[in-house]
Amino acid sequence: MRRFRKTAAAALTAGLTAVLAAGCGGGTSTNSEGSNDNPKELTYWATNQGSSIQQDKKVLTPELKKFQKRTGIKVKLEVIPWSSLLDRILAATSSGQGPDVLNIGNTWSSSLQKGGGLLRWDRRTLARVGGEKRFTPSAMAATGAKGKPPAAVPLYGLTYGLYYNKKQFKDAGIGQPPRTWDELVADGKKLNKHGHTGIAVEGGNLQENAHHAFILGKQHGADFFDSSGKPTFDRPANVKAVKQYVDLLANDEIAAKGDAEYAQNQSVRDFATGKAGMLLWQAARTSLLAHGMKSGEYGVARVPFQTAHPLGGRRVNTMVGGINIAVFKNTDNHDGALKFVKFMTSVKEQKLLNNAYGGVSPVLKAQQDPPRSPDEAVQREAMAESAAPLPQVPDESQFENLVGTAVKNLFADAAAGKKVTTASVRRELSKAQQQMGK
Repeated sequence: MRRFRKTAAAALTAGLTAVLAAGCGGGTSTNSEGSNDNPKELTYWATNQGSSIQQDKKVLTPELKKFQKRTGIKVKLEVIPWSSLLDRILAATSSGQGPDVLNIGNTWSSSLQKGGGLLRWDRRTLARVGGEKRFTPSAMAATGAKGKPPAAVPLYGLTYGLYYNKKQFKDAGIGQPPRTWDELVADGKKLNKHGHTGIAVEGGNLQENAHHAFILGKQHGADFFDSSGKPTFDRPANVKAVKQYVDLLANDEIAAKGDAEYAQNQSVRDFATGKAGMLLWQAARTSLLAHGMKSGEYGVARVPFQTAHPLGGRRVNTMVGGINIAVFKNTDNHDGALKFVKFMTSVKEQKLLNNAYGGVSPVLKAQQDPPRSPDEAVQREAMAESAAPLPQVPDESQFENLVGTAVKNLFADAAAGKKVTTASVRRELSKAQQQMGK
């Protein structure tokens, strides 16, 4: 999910228990299939995609008026910060009183699917918005557990890219962005020698930590869950992956010690202001420009692999990030809600909205125009060729919280001068694994 997201993963872990116990009764309709539809109005919970809630309203309001003009349906918009969105969704699911349509982080899909408060997107329902094949397969893979009807459909797509400071690379004698992790470390050390921090990381950000652990785990040939959904956090390949990421600070020393505390996008600021020469981030363009960086001052490339020509499951260098759009199960305007989802995922709206927010559309036909920026070109390639969804298990959010915390603790140890070893990484991941499901 993320960069349109600061998820409350711990809240989801705790809250789903209450949701499942309370069930999804109540609501404003006696028929979730829409026989009591109110065709004149919808409520829509949008996520805070841009630099502010006001900016989101500025982007979305004209589009909602356009929808009203076409359909006669007024859409009441509420833009909800990520910090409170999950609690709002859980409360709505528990009470049965919620919006008609809402945005969710795509990594929440399987967890909210388990809660049962969202409309099931079976084949018949998907046909109402043009069918599953309209969307990028990797984005559809992040809409719920495999083999079950999706809990939502893709709305905004995101992938990780490697952002690099062109001038700093030139001054350090680096001719091209790194293609492998060994090259990234070597380039980081060259940048250090020229007075710059090699790479900015977000060591206190649980979700960023979990994302990079997952990506590197894939590159080393491992998953954090087996085929039955059992956690396998402390497998040797996952241990190796986490150590490789933490070593950017701990042993390679190309990240600053202060980065261990970063949890509010400070790494983006450090890159944009020239403090660091590289950054791993999702759709950073709009944030970098907001911090005053000019588009010509940075380049963007695919995230490095372990080797220049990886094969099979090791050819993953990003998780499938982004936002899905869902329909509340107890909506009293089932038909209108589906019309609105179809509108929001239409080719024209996808081009407009993803351009405004710096993402890549998960709708295939919206990707037929030339990329509007190098950032989008890289995102498109990664989404099509080397992206994988985070584990689509009911407790995915708990995975992010626990593994992200383990990585945070290791970054903190490194910043404090403690040695980070294979054994210490394994201990942290084993502890996180033991807490899964509790």
